Amino acid sequence: MKIWAKLTVDGKIVKQTVYEKSEKLTYSHFFDYLVDICGALDIATPVLLKAHIFDYAKFNHVRFKKHDFVEAFPYDVLWLENIGI
Repeated sequence: MKIWAKLTVDGKIVKQTVYEKSEKLTYSHFFDYLVDICGALDIATPVLLKAHIFDYAKFNHVRFKKHDFVEAFPYDVLWLENIGI
């Protein structure tokens, strides 16, 4: 499993990382993946809703906007994209 995480401002990538695990992706552990990714990017963890998980499962990507974060978020969007197909 590989997830490409990127932070964008005005449509441009300003920070990115690739999160990789040897295990198969399980949606019940998606919040744990999100916490690890946000730690690697040095940002707060956003609120994770069922809609986010459904978007990731259906479209192989999900985006978190500023309103998904409780703490200040200096970027426009956090994108998570499945690249380990």
